[in-house]
This record gives sequence, C-alpha cells and structure tokens, in this order.
Amino acid sequence: MSGPGFVPRRKVPLAPATSLGLGGDAEFFARIERAEELAEALDWAERQDLGVQLLGGGSNVVIADAGLGGLVLTLGSVSESSTLEGEQLLVTIDAGASWDDFVARCVTRGWSGIECLSGIPGQVGATPIQNVGAYGQEVADTLVRVRAHDRQSGRCVELEHSECEFGYRTSRLKTRDAGRFIVLDATFRLRSGGAPCLAYPDIARRFAPGEPPSLARAREVVLATRREKSMLLDPADENGRSCGSFFLNPIVASEQLDALRARSPTSPPVFPQPDGRFKLPAAWLIEHAGFHKGQRWGAVGISSRHSLALVAHPGATSRQLLEAAHRIRDGVAHTLGIQLTPEPQFLGFGSSPHDLPAL
Repeated sequence: MSGPGFVPRRKVPLAPATSLGLGGDAEFFARIERAEELAEALDWAERQDLGVQLLGGGSNVVIADAGLGGLVLTLGSVSESSTLEGEQLLVTIDAGASWDDFVARCVTRGWSGIECLSGIPGQVGATPIQNVGAYGQEVADTLVRVRAHDRQSGRCVELEHSECEFGYRTSRLKTRDAGRFIVLDATFRLRSGGAPCLAYPDIARRFAPGEPPSLARAREVVLATRREKSMLLDPADENGRSCGSFFLNPIVASEQLDALRARSPTSPPVFPQPDGRFKLPAAWLIEHAGFHKGQRWGAVGISSRHSLALVAHPGATSRQLLEAAHRIRDGVAHTLGIQLTPEPQFLGFGSSPHDLPAL
C-alpha cells in the first residue's frame, strides 16, 4: 500500500522542465529520490486509476499544449560507484544524474568510452532508451546493463546489453517495451587511460597535425562543435529552445537510394551500413527539399545553425512546432521520396509517443 508520505503536487507547469519550453501542466507531479518512493507513487497512481509518465531531463520531448493527465514522475537520485578490473572500469550511475556531468567526470578521471557524447543534455536514464549517439560513439558501445523497475511484474530487474536490443537511436525500451521499464541506473564499461575516439571526421580534423590526442581535448572539440551548431543548452542562444535533432538520419535500401539519385540533381552523401543499407543525412535532405537554416513560420523555425533543429521562439506553441515538422516531413517526402522519422518523444497527443502526431 502507498505510504502516507507520498503526496504529489497538482497542476505543475511542465514547459520550464523542457528544453523547448513548451507544453501545459502535469495533472499530478512528483520527484522520486528512492526506490521505495517509486513503489509508493506507482501504487498511488494505480489506486487512483491514473496513468504514469516518466519525465527525464526534458531535452528530447515535445509535450502537448494541453499538458499531461495522470501522474508525471521525475527521478532525482544521482549516486555513482565504480569497480576497477585491470584497465577497465565498471561504472554504475543513477538514472536521475545529469548525463553531461557524468561524461565530464569520466573525462577528468581519464576514463574513455563516452567522451564524444559530451554536451548531450538530459539524464542518464534516457540514454539507453534512445541509444544516444554522436560523433562516432553511442551508448550501446559501452553499456553493460541497466537496472529497472518492471511495471509489468512490479519487480526490479536487470537487463543485460544483449537484452536491450539496441539499434540506431533505439532499443527495446523505446519500441516493443516502451513504457514498461523505468530505468533506475545504468552500468558502463569504460577504459582507464584509453585514447579518445576520433572516428568522426568533423572531430578529427580539429586536432592539429602531430597533436597528441587526449580525452580532455576531445571533449573540448566536441563541445565547440556542438556550440557552433547551437546543440548545447544555452539560454543566451537564439536557437537554444530546441530538442536537438528533430529527425533521424534515414537508413534506406539500395533501391531507395537509386530512386533518390534519379530525383535529385545533386547526389547525396552516403554512409554504407553493415547490413548493406545506406544512411542519409537528414539535414541534407531537408535543405535539398527547399528548406533552409533560419526559415520561420511565425514563432517556430529551423535553427539558423543546424537544419535538423526546430526552434521554439517566444510565443510558440507545441501545435505550431508540429505544423512545422509536418511541413518539413511532407516536403522531403514529396520532393525526394524519403520519409523522415522524428527523433523526440511526443507526450500528451493521444497517439504513439514516437510517431509525428496527426494535426
């Protein structure tokens, strides 16, 4: 039974908790610090016949203007522990911890494996769900396991790497078991004294010839690269109110690539995949479908620095953001024959949280 200590707040504004600054209120809201509180909260919601939605750092979500019914939970625990195994470390960190703060600590300690994931906003718990990745690294490269509350069984479970079903910006926790597991902590295998990953050309070219690579320098370069694209949370940046890349880079079969080349006067950059398919830059597709950086439709527009980011300027609404997203997706499909898939999660729209909601 739920204990008397659990008392959620009512009508809590959610817009300030998101990087877009959009969305209405939570019907009920609570911050959870301990596993016991989580059990109490879930029990309380069940007794009230209310749905439960977890909100992490708010950097990869679009919340409806009408807000969210039911109980919205956020995790606050940030503890961390590590075990040394030769030159490798197993590092376990709570889901409520800041991801970039965690990356910064690892870099300072000389632990390699996630340095190119610097500057990504949000909490640790969201990273395995999305299989967050950037500049040649992704969470699946180093994640060992996650510990989670299984809402189906009511028990705490551990999901090993092989059970997470990782893919490009996705996992089992995002697809067939979306909403089932509440991530409590994640364990990563990092390397003490390892060299930084310089697989991504945009990062490698910033190192001077003969410059000895270091984790600290790699993080500095990644942060500078993200800053140039307005992909860091910065209240002073006119492009700052976004949720990062709004569309995934599509992965297509050779037939689709041939059809695209037949329709476009300019051949797209192509990145061959292990399964024989090809990844295409969504930003290239958007620009070659007739859209451009800085383009605006009222209070919503494309970032002036990155074609993949949609920006909510003062006065914007979530519906206006969706209208712009539909305009871009439909324009790319009509002009180039490629279907773009949105990256953020959509909450409160009455449809699949990972599809672009209908208008």
